[in-house]
Amino acid sequence: MESDDLAGAAALRWSDPGWTDSGSTDSDWPDDEPPARRAAAADAEAAVAALYDAAAVGLIRLAYLMLGDRPNAEDVVQDAFFALYRNWARLADHDRALAYVRSSVLNGCRSALRRRAVGRRLTTYQPPAASAEATALGHEERREVMQAVRRLPGRQREALVLRFYLDLPDAEIARIMGLRPSSVRSATHRALKALGLSLGEGS
Repeated sequence: MESDDLAGAAALRWSDPGWTDSGSTDSDWPDDEPPARRAAAADAEAAVAALYDAAAVGLIRLAYLMLGDRPNAEDVVQDAFFALYRNWARLADHDRALAYVRSSVLNGCRSALRRRAVGRRLTTYQPPAASAEATALGHEERREVMQAVRRLPGRQREALVLRFYLDLPDAEIARIMGLRPSSVRSATHRALKALGLSLGEGS
């Protein structure tokens, strides 16, 4: 999907001061930095950077589905990886790092949508002259589907995207959303029904 729009996401570079450049050496560290702390930070950086290389584009696309624009999607994903790096030492199970980032991305999207809703209440809404979704996705049918998805209530939208975009099982979606699996199934069912009605496929 939207390969032309998001293909460049893989080339994103970290700009946060907490990350060293790939060409940096030990001389970049303070002279009084304990060796053990240097090693731990280097291990965290290597692990998170590898995960970023493997998962960033997919997570940006996930955030794009939730938010509808690439700059905010990239910001949310960058923030999630920075949070993972900062909290790496406190992560109980490093094998769950991807799940941690997914949860952070989802929470970041929720925050961005809340800020957007507040902004809409404070200003007079002017519809765009051309649909950003149509420009990014290129196909009218997909544009209509994405608009319908974004009109869903937040919980239903999240459940639908995590289930059908990331193809996650109900138990994993439940962990990410902080719900019971039965609530995930219920939200997904309601989302599909509402989506069908919105697209004129229901009775």
